[in-house]
Amino acid sequence: MYFTGFADESADRLEGQIKATRELGWRWIESRKIGATNIHDLSDAEFEQVVETLAGSGVGINCFGSAIANWGKKIDAPNDASLAEVRRAIPRMQRLGAKLVRIMSFAILPDRDADDQMADERFARLRVITNLFADAGIQAVHENCMNYGGMGWTYTRRILDNVPGIKLVFDTGNPVHDDDRAKPVGADGVRPKQSSWEFYEHVREAIAYVHIKDAAWDKATKSCRHTFPGEGTGDVRRIVADLLARGYDGGFSIEPHLAVVHHDPTVTSPEAIRYANYVEYGKKWMQLFAETAGPAVLARALAGNPASASKTAAK
Repeated sequence: MYFTGFADESADRLEGQIKATRELGWRWIESRKIGATNIHDLSDAEFEQVVETLAGSGVGINCFGSAIANWGKKIDAPNDASLAEVRRAIPRMQRLGAKLVRIMSFAILPDRDADDQMADERFARLRVITNLFADAGIQAVHENCMNYGGMGWTYTRRILDNVPGIKLVFDTGNPVHDDDRAKPVGADGVRPKQSSWEFYEHVREAIAYVHIKDAAWDKATKSCRHTFPGEGTGDVRRIVADLLARGYDGGFSIEPHLAVVHHDPTVTSPEAIRYANYVEYGKKWMQLFAETAGPAVLARALAGNPASASKTAAK
């Protein structure tokens, strides 16, 4: 068991990301962007600088928060971009010793019903991606984000049933603002949002990694407000308690989305505020974890190594 996070929410430069990680007493970063570029899209020279900066820092990369098959990739367009990202990511992950890669299941087709989303094509592409990573000793984990699997737990279950070897990174906060496409539109003309707990209950045996995020949905303004962990409606405390009770021994990765939201380039803040916010979020997360698991388990998580985190939640 171990703690990590999307440290690009603390700083653009890797040096700042390392500093925030060390201030929290952590040893791992889920690497997404360095500067304005995803780690698998950096030039070779830029990646070499990443390797040099990490060396001797006491901080490593446990997971690539990739853009592979994400909400920016269309299922009715060629798959070349995602496959190229896979092929660039693999040798870099091997170089850094990262064993997890976050992937998605392509953007939702907005003009089609939930059951008319080219599901078979998605499954076929995900099988190829998952197998390419597996052959390289890397575990692909699917996130319930703005993609096919993020339309509700039933769609994630279809991915699990049709893509052998894939595991999940469960994001506790995403269901709060995502429509449940498996449920009908209500009398008010609005489709209900998902329940984080309900989603989790139906997929927990396949969870290999967890994104800690929390939020609250405002029906009046039809907007989402991200919160510190435990302060929203993402059932963070309940889910973490259940995971631990079932023997989960994997990673917990914070994704605050408070000072900066990567899906919306207009939501930004000065770097000093971002840094302070990330560190505060990490501290509040550790407090919640200690209250849920106890100080001994907290100490074990702080000393944890991704290489020893092999269990998932039991049924």
